[in-house]
Amino acid sequence: MHWYNQDRRHSAIRFVTPQERREGLEGCLLQRRVDVFMAANQQRWSGPTKNWQPVRVVHLNSDQSSAKKIRQKEMRPELKQAA
Repeated sequence: MHWYNQDRRHSAIRFVTPQERREGLEGCLLQRRVDVFMAANQQRWSGPTKNWQPVRVVHLNSDQSSAKKIRQKEMRPELKQAA
């Protein structure tokens, strides 16, 4: 659990750790990344750089769980009636 929350940088929250996000460090860290990208040779990039804006809302597995429920209803008619 320590690794997941304090060491692993999650792509869904712009490559910060959940701990950094909870502590309110996300904005500062992302701004530093913008500064580094802007200071670098701009000709290195073939297109726009990553979006370093903070993520406002985070959903845990929302797309996956919704898709799974739909598939279950399609496979099991009794679930359609319950919905």
